[in-house]
Amino acid sequence: MYLLEVYSEVNENGVATLTLNNPKALNSINLNMVQLIKQQLKQWENNEDILLIIMEGEGERAFCAGGDIKSLYKANVDDEVKAGAVQFFEEEYELDAYIYEYPKPIIADLSGIVMGGGVGLSYHADYRIVSEKTMWAMPEMNLGFFPDVGAGYFLNKAPGHYGRYLALTGETINGKDAKFINAADYLIASDEVNDVLQTVKETRWTKSNLKDKLAAILVNKSKSDLIESKISQYEEAINQHFSFNTVEEIVDSLEADETEFANETKKAILSKSPVSLKVALEQAIRCENKTLQEALHKDKIIAENFLNHADFYEGIRSVLIDKDRMPDYEYKKLSEVDKDLVESFFK
Repeated sequence: MYLLEVYSEVNENGVATLTLNNPKALNSINLNMVQLIKQQLKQWENNEDILLIIMEGEGERAFCAGGDIKSLYKANVDDEVKAGAVQFFEEEYELDAYIYEYPKPIIADLSGIVMGGGVGLSYHADYRIVSEKTMWAMPEMNLGFFPDVGAGYFLNKAPGHYGRYLALTGETINGKDAKFINAADYLIASDEVNDVLQTVKETRWTKSNLKDKLAAILVNKSKSDLIESKISQYEEAINQHFSFNTVEEIVDSLEADETEFANETKKAILSKSPVSLKVALEQAIRCENKTLQEALHKDKIIAENFLNHADFYEGIRSVLIDKDRMPDYEYKKLSEVDKDLVESFFK
């Protein structure tokens, strides 16, 4: 059954498949897609014949590259677009919370690009499959925004201070790294993922055998040595530099470290909006030990405040509109962003 940008399929074995169908935009989600996904999941929740759900993206390149942020560019000059942007964030976050609480097992095929809103959709799936083609990131900082969709909750679940590192740098990591930070469960070769999912679809499931049999299928194809982690080798450095509670102290710590990793990390951080950096770190600190629902509530407040801030639109312009990647942010230096300004994003 085709539902515009989302389509679904149900078979006789109790397996339902939901596919994000926006491949030209790397399956980036918009308000319509968010609503269709929730509508479909609601129907399946109440269908006793459906025991298991597969969530995937159309095409081979991406599960979901995030939200369709480009469409929000005119929200600073068009009240109707801004109202639509507020509604998009509200309903997106509600969907993320709904998936977290969803009573039926969900398999997420993340063999490809998984970023931003795609992470929000998939992080709380029960069985998350990644491959050597997985590119996982929370890149909102590149847009003068902040890591949303519950990142304050799930990035704090990463080991040590990796969550802060990923939030502030927007670094893209591979499938093994995603497992390392607790954002994935099974590392499977990309040319075997479709076979695994086909096996799942062809298995006759019952409630009593589902968990054990499904885990056996996935474990059988998992390969821990498929690729090497890129970030786990920097555990000591990341935990040292990102242990501080101000961006200035993090930058100073990186400055004092003469390694290539520290130098590149410092450059990555200083390329972001100073406002975004300080708000994102404060978000990470405030969301320690918070529930997902509490983190998403903060996201809603912060997102609405960014819709009233020039840096968000300048970030979109530089990356998605003109694509010059030379943003001219309102605040040029970290020292120009005081505590009151940061606090205003949480009100």
